[in-house]
Amino acid sequence: MKKLELFYYDSCPYCQDVLIVLDELKILVEMKNILQDQSSYERLINDTGRRTVPCLYIDNKPMFESLDIIDWLRSNTNSLQKRS
Repeated sequence: MKKLELFYYDSCPYCQDVLIVLDELKILVEMKNILQDQSSYERLINDTGRRTVPCLYIDNKPMFESLDIIDWLRSNTNSLQKRS
């Protein structure tokens, strides 16, 4: 199983698009709200040099752009861990 972490914040409309798909597909992902968790914000900047969200880490490799993330989630849904 791939380890998924979503770096986001609630008022970001692009993040909301990704969150809707995660909920729809019932995919288990570790949530990292960069406005509430300073260490997650710093990790995002240190790892990528960017402050932009959403960012989905897939086995510690970052992916940006909400449409790319959504396409990847939909394409890989059968191999991803689901919420109960």
